[in-house]
Amino acid sequence: MSEGAQFSIEQGEGGEQVLALSGPYLVSSIGAIDNALDSIAEPFTRIDLSGVTEIDTVGAWIACRLSSHHGAEIVGANDRAERLIRAIRGTGEGVQLTPERAWVWERVPEQLGKMVFNGRNGVIGVVGFLGQVLIACGSLIRHPSRFRVKALVRQLELVGVDALPIIGLMSFLIGIVIAQQGAVQLAQFGAETLTVNLVGRITLRELGVLMTAIMVAGRSGSAFAAQLGTMRLTEEVDAMRTIGISPIEALVIPRLIACTFMMILLGFYSSVVAIIGGAVVGDVMLGIPFWTFLERIKDVVPTYDLWVGLIKAPVFGLIVALAGCYNGMQVRGNSEEVGLRTTMAVVSAIFAVIVLDAFFAVFFTEIGWG
Repeated sequence: MSEGAQFSIEQGEGGEQVLALSGPYLVSSIGAIDNALDSIAEPFTRIDLSGVTEIDTVGAWIACRLSSHHGAEIVGANDRAERLIRAIRGTGEGVQLTPERAWVWERVPEQLGKMVFNGRNGVIGVVGFLGQVLIACGSLIRHPSRFRVKALVRQLELVGVDALPIIGLMSFLIGIVIAQQGAVQLAQFGAETLTVNLVGRITLRELGVLMTAIMVAGRSGSAFAAQLGTMRLTEEVDAMRTIGISPIEALVIPRLIACTFMMILLGFYSSVVAIIGGAVVGDVMLGIPFWTFLERIKDVVPTYDLWVGLIKAPVFGLIVALAGCYNGMQVRGNSEEVGLRTTMAVVSAIFAVIVLDAFFAVFFTEIGWG
């Protein structure tokens, strides 16, 4: 006879069918006959456990399940089996495994309320973080010797110098696309020469700074969030506070200054490279000599277009750095939070930059710089 769990259908004293279980009904032995027990088609009115040599919680649960499904009475259980059956009987019966789903007119307002409440907490957090930054700036003004020049130089290199190749390539290609597409459309009116105006104004005023800000948000803003978030997880930030070093002064302010300052240079650099890309297209497709294209830029682009881009650049840089540093300093719990906060930093920075760009467009138009 097999040493595993066994069962059989037997004839009882009164002629009724009895399911006789035998052998050890343990978690280690029940798996071999579990499917066979579920597929029993013959009716039975009693489950006899007198032949069971050993039983654990799983075995008792199997007996209770069979009893419930077939309406059978459990007999012949020893003291241990009886105790386990009493403890298990009725558990899991009538339990709703999935919660009831509220109606759509209840779910939508509830979800909207949660989003508004979370947005409120986010605004309070950003304002509080900005207040900490201002307090730290005031402290550094009173004690300039605490300012970390080396950290600032390092961030200037990471945010600005290391970004020159990718921003230059992006801007050059954007200039080519604007010039080529603009020339195709202007050719319908015989005004291909106005491509110079189009490339010069749109790059200096809008796209040069805007695309640079988006690139910096994806490149440096995400790096800020990931770096500071990892330092939060490894408790380096807490260690700095313990030894009397302000994390805002040591980690946040150098990044804010570097990103704000370098955005001015990167925005101007991006606009210049985009204009060079447009000049290349003008030379190749429109018959406008390269140097003539650049000379015409000075005549057709108002000076205030340059100032518009230079004014927007540091604001965009500050927003990108704030978003990255704030989300990095909010990391809690586990490494998954680093990824979530990094994503939030990039998305919120790009969204804020685009919204601010729209406000700047309206503002400069209202003051006559349109």
